[in-house]
Amino acid sequence: MAIVGIDLGTTNSACGVMTEEGIKLIPNRLGEVLTPSVVGLDDTGELVVGRTAKERLINHSNRTVAAFKRLMGTDHKVKLGRQLFSATELSALVLRALKEDAEAFLGETVTEAVISVPAYFNDNQRHATKLAGELAGLKVERLINEPTAAAIAYGLHDKREGNFLILDMGGGTFDVSILEFFDGIMEVHASAGDNFLGGEDFVEAMTESVLKESGIDRTALSPRQQQNLYMQMESAKRRIGQQAEQQLELELGKERVHWQVNSAWFEKVATPLLLRAKRPIERAMRDADMPPQSIDEVVLVGGSTRMGLFRSMVGRMFGRLPSCHLDPDTVVAMGAAIQAGLKSRNAALDDIVLTDVCPYTLGTGIINEDSPDQGEYFLPIIERNTVVPVSVVRSVCTASDNQTELRIDVYQGENRLVKKNVYLGELSVTVPKGPRGKESVDIRYSYDMNGLLEVDVTVVSTGKTYNKLIEFAPGALNDKEKAAALEKLAALKFHPREDEVNRALIARGERLYEASLGQQREIISRALGEFDRVLNGQNPAEIKKAQTGLREFLDRFDSEDWI
Repeated sequence: MAIVGIDLGTTNSACGVMTEEGIKLIPNRLGEVLTPSVVGLDDTGELVVGRTAKERLINHSNRTVAAFKRLMGTDHKVKLGRQLFSATELSALVLRALKEDAEAFLGETVTEAVISVPAYFNDNQRHATKLAGELAGLKVERLINEPTAAAIAYGLHDKREGNFLILDMGGGTFDVSILEFFDGIMEVHASAGDNFLGGEDFVEAMTESVLKESGIDRTALSPRQQQNLYMQMESAKRRIGQQAEQQLELELGKERVHWQVNSAWFEKVATPLLLRAKRPIERAMRDADMPPQSIDEVVLVGGSTRMGLFRSMVGRMFGRLPSCHLDPDTVVAMGAAIQAGLKSRNAALDDIVLTDVCPYTLGTGIINEDSPDQGEYFLPIIERNTVVPVSVVRSVCTASDNQTELRIDVYQGENRLVKKNVYLGELSVTVPKGPRGKESVDIRYSYDMNGLLEVDVTVVSTGKTYNKLIEFAPGALNDKEKAAALEKLAALKFHPREDEVNRALIARGERLYEASLGQQREIISRALGEFDRVLNGQNPAEIKKAQTGLREFLDRFDSEDWI
């Protein structure tokens, strides 16, 4: 039984498998290898995922959600129709769609997967990703960092050795990893990143700039107008490298505004975000103790690295053009598929040894006697960028006379004060009474390749050991809650696969109809009406021909050349 590799992205997701012929990217029900990470409900309450849902973002914004990956590991809920969903549950619906696509492609049941996560995802977010896989009916064999997956794809593709700097900017996150590939070993030297920097932020900055320069408050726009403006800015961002100037007609409240997008305006808008992107790159270089000249290749991953300004910034930093000869949108899925192949020991795959690092410092809180008003100090136990799997022991002692309980709080972060770091969980242990400082405990943190943390605390005087796997993070579910979530998701019905192409075309046509006026709107309406007529005829050959014709028509209408 095949194990699939999945890139669960903020904007798009993809799935692949390692076969005897090599890596196969799995097409979805529309025949595309990229599935938009968008979930919606149609008017009958049936679930739509991917391209069809994305086309409905403008016209049905109250029943469609996107970019929920940024909420992973939190207890934030998103309203979809009349129900509330966590980011974990929404991600599970995307994974369920990918699982069904994989089963249709492979002709067998798929129950196991390797899923990629941003290298800078914290422990809470990793647990949430694993849980999403379980809710989708997948046993998550391994979580693999996205830059590591990309480097595996490049390393096995070229059979080259050297130091790689992987810059992975997708829709919502930016990851930086420095890896060395030698003698069949892929070793991660350092990771850094920004979990709230991606292509979505560049589009949001463009949207904010338009509203500010136009003197229009966002609240003056209807939800449909806000989504329409956002999607126009997203399209403009994608075309900036090909067109020096773009003339847009924007519907802002009661006004229709003509707006010019050019390289100079985009550079002004994007510069603060590019400066943010430089910081994790420089930090990773410092942590790995590698000067720029020691990097053999700079590799770009993620659709947002296609931006010319980003590539120019990287080129100036390293004095060379970065590499991007593998598709940045699918290279992570390819690497995840390779790792899945390693797990299943596919005969066509040479063994490689993969090492990774802990991207954050993990530690506990200790009493701050010198400045009690500041709260507890952070005691690092596993330093960031330590090679994993790793197990480290630190000792602490009681802080007051006759203390009988000692609470070990678990934190993740880089600040000297625990209140400014991420709380992951706690473990309480019982100690014998005695003078302050007499009783001590050994705290062992064990961090594995999946980025999951286990805490063992041993009372030195009694030898008693307490253990906890850090699981109950914000947004995590206990067994009862997990069963309820499974029941809720199972009650949602997916649209039949055979109808998906038609629904996606109709949704796209309706989006363009909403964005148009006058004669253009009439032309689209006639095209959609003709398509409905053919669908009602239920002739498979005629439907296939009509699908091709409507797709070509919408492609022309969506292009800049339409007159």
